[in-house]
Order: sequence, then structure tokens, then C-alpha cells
Amino acid sequence: MNTILLGAQWGDEGKGKVVDHLSETADLVVRFQGGNNAGHSLWVGGKKTVLHLIPSGILHPHTICIIGDGVVLDPSVFIREITELQAANVFKVASERIKLSERTHLILPLHSALDVAREKKASGTKGHIGTTGRGIGPAYETKAQRKGVRVADLFLSRPQLLDKIETLFSGFQFAFAPLELAEIKEKTLKDIDYWKKIFAPMVIDTTTYLHAATKAGKKILFEGAQGVMLDMDHGTYPYVTSSSTVGPSAGIGGGYPAAIKGARTLGIAKAYITRVGSGPVVTEMLGKHVPGEVELGESIRKVGQEFGATTGRPRRIGWQDLVALKYAVQVAGIDELAIMKGDVLCGMGDFRVCVQYKKPDGSPWDHFPPCVEDLEVAIPVYESVKGWTEATPENADYEAYLKKIEKFVGVPVCYVGFGPERHQMAVRK
Repeated sequence: MNTILLGAQWGDEGKGKVVDHLSETADLVVRFQGGNNAGHSLWVGGKKTVLHLIPSGILHPHTICIIGDGVVLDPSVFIREITELQAANVFKVASERIKLSERTHLILPLHSALDVAREKKASGTKGHIGTTGRGIGPAYETKAQRKGVRVADLFLSRPQLLDKIETLFSGFQFAFAPLELAEIKEKTLKDIDYWKKIFAPMVIDTTTYLHAATKAGKKILFEGAQGVMLDMDHGTYPYVTSSSTVGPSAGIGGGYPAAIKGARTLGIAKAYITRVGSGPVVTEMLGKHVPGEVELGESIRKVGQEFGATTGRPRRIGWQDLVALKYAVQVAGIDELAIMKGDVLCGMGDFRVCVQYKKPDGSPWDHFPPCVEDLEVAIPVYESVKGWTEATPENADYEAYLKKIEKFVGVPVCYVGFGPERHQMAVRK
């Protein structure tokens, strides 16, 4: 059976560790959306590896890792990751382990410059999304405008490629000073031949490749980059990412929808919640509803090392939000859950879980609110669960917490992560 792996919250749930765990029995690992705004951290033998584009299954020597059609790829970041993995002796020949869809859109220096300029201009206003400044949003924007440059375009004749680049840049001639725009274009053109040399042995048509793999009985693991609550259509819009992060998107972004027929969808969530960037978090520990929660949040951030793997930004901390988690399960088609980082809460006393949102007038919400204006004033209704000293299924208190999650959201918790290392993962029957 193939597997689709998603973040079930706002990202940073520990997806990389679970991908690494499941890759032991997978043949191919396919990244199907997002860009290098994701950061998957892996600990193996006391060594930390952080990946932004290459699927986390790369640390298993038998896997083939694929960058899918739905990804936006920054060539410089991709090449740097390959170089770092080669230096770490993960592989010798990149093309033997990594494949790149010819339909993948590229993040060019123009996109990154636009992202940074827009976020700087919007700082301190409602328009500030809190992006990573990596150019992901602008790359998806030009993709939707039908002006994007794809991997396959690099291998067109020089005049054809230059025509595509001119078309892309023509849409932004008023966004930069003429000299600045000329410098960005010059940098892009200077690097293209180098990109082609690196990419050429890896480039595939993912549809043909995955069709053949499926016929040969290979097991495929689809890896999402961000969480369900950041989905463009179903997340806390407009404070979302620029792609679709839910289960069915794996078939589209992976380039072969037949591979997800009958696949199980596994959602990853923390025992608590975190979020990076702007946007409402109903259960954020800000001292509004629970005494001492600000101090607890600071302790969780410190113990859990809750700082972005991509940006280093401190993550916002909140109590577990079962209302949001149930919504994510339903909207993303999640069949099973993995609950991570319960070990961070060991010995911190009783814990709260949100089981309902109320409106300012005291009436309950009967569904997850679609507008951030409603989420900003929603009042969380909490229930208390007994704290635990060990975050494994063998601990009665933690097991009671896991059962509470299962009962509320309606799907089983099948995996439990209780530490950063590869072996600190329990399969729960």
C-alpha cells in the first residue's frame, strides 16, 4: 500500500522523522508540493540533517527520491543540498538517488527578491503574512499567470528560453528600478548553464516513471512539505502557503494520480501546537485564558527547541487544539495520525486540550471558522488531561491522552514519537 504523509497542523510537526521511519519499507519517496520554505530535521546516530527540498527518505540507501511536478524549486538550494549530502557520504552519484520532474517550476532570483520586498513593505500591517522570503509565493504566482519557467524549459534552444525569461521579467518592470532588474536578470542568465549540467542526469517525466514503478510493484511514499492548516484553499487564509497541502494533492503534485488510489493518508501532529509567522492561533499561550500559560509556553519552546529549521524564527506555542485537528483530519482525508514530541511535555503537569470554540456572545461554533477575523476572537473551551512522565504508549497517562485525541477526531493514533532520534518511534496497535 502506498502512503501519503501530511502535516496535520501548521507545519513543523516532525514530518521528516516519520518520513525517515516509513522510508525503511518504501522504494520511492515523492515530494509533491511546496518549496524550500519547508525544513525537515532528522537525527540519526546523534547527527542532525536538515533538508529543505530533497525528501527525507534520502538517508535510507535503497530509496529513490523524487522532486514532483507540484514543487517549486530553487536551483541554488537544491544543488547545495546535493553537495552537502555527498560530503556526508549519503550517496556518491546524485542522479542514482534523486530524480527531478521536468515539469517542476523554478524559483528564480526574481521571485526571492519580490518576496523579500513585499514582506518588508507590508511589515507591521495586516498584509504581513510572515513568509520565509524564499520566493515560494511569487513562484506559484507566476506559475498561475502562465509565465513560469520550468526545469524542461532550461533545455529549450537559447532563443526560446530567453523569450520565456523576457516574458517573466516583463511583468515586474515596475516593481524594481531598471538597474536592479537588469542585475537580477544577469544573475539568472549567468547560472543557467550550470543548472542544466547538474540537472540533466536527474530529469524525468514523473508520470511515466511512477507508472513503471507501480507496474513493478514498488511502494511509494508521498511527502508533503507544509501542514493542512496552511493549505491554500482549506487553511487559515490568507495566512497560508501558496500550494495545496491536503491528501488528494499528492497525486496531482506527484504527477501520477493512480498511485494514490487506495493509499493511506497519515497525518502528523505534535502533542501541542506551534506556528511560525502571522495568523490566528486560537489556543496560543498568551495569558488570555489559562494562568501561567505564558511561562509554560516559553518552557516548551526551550525544551522542544521550537525554532524554525528554515529561518530560525521562534515558533508560537499553543495548547493542543482538537477542533482544528479534527477539521484537518476531515478536510485532508487523513486515515491515521502520528503524535510527536509528547516527550517535551514530560513532567510539566496537567495539560489542556481545546474541545470547542465559542463566539464572543458565548454561542458555539458548529464548524471550523473560515475567516481569520472570527478565529481572532474565538474563545477556546478547554478540558484538562493528566500530565505524563513518559511519552510512550506504555505510560497510562499518555495513553489516556492519545485515546482522547482518537475519540475526538475519529481516527486512530498509530505512531508515537518520543524523541529526536530515529529509534525513538513507537508503533501503536
